[in-house]
Amino acid sequence: MKNPYVIALASALITAAGIKAAPALAETPSTNYETRVSHVQTADLDLSSTSGQRTLEARIAQAAREVCGKPSDVDLVGQNKARECRKDVIARASNDRGALLAAASHGATIAIAGR
Repeated sequence: MKNPYVIALASALITAAGIKAAPALAETPSTNYETRVSHVQTADLDLSSTSGQRTLEARIAQAAREVCGKPSDVDLVGQNKARECRKDVIARASNDRGALLAAASHGATIAIAGR
């Protein structure tokens, strides 16, 4: 294998294989989901007012962003999963709106959970 063309060709093939394999060698998504929790403070809110309820909704949306994470800008699959996660977390909070408002009206801290 002293022929320079063979050596160059072998180097090119090895390099190309390494470049093609790089995404496959990247960290794979874990199948084990860990639950993340963010706490929403409500003691300073007047939930009988519209502005207090809007502030609570904004805090819940922020908590959803925290628990669902922020994937890389180039990770389109991860961005879609995070978007779906945020949507699910906010939907769960909306379904439990009565309980959340009752707990928050007593100054309780609300725990927002996501995967």
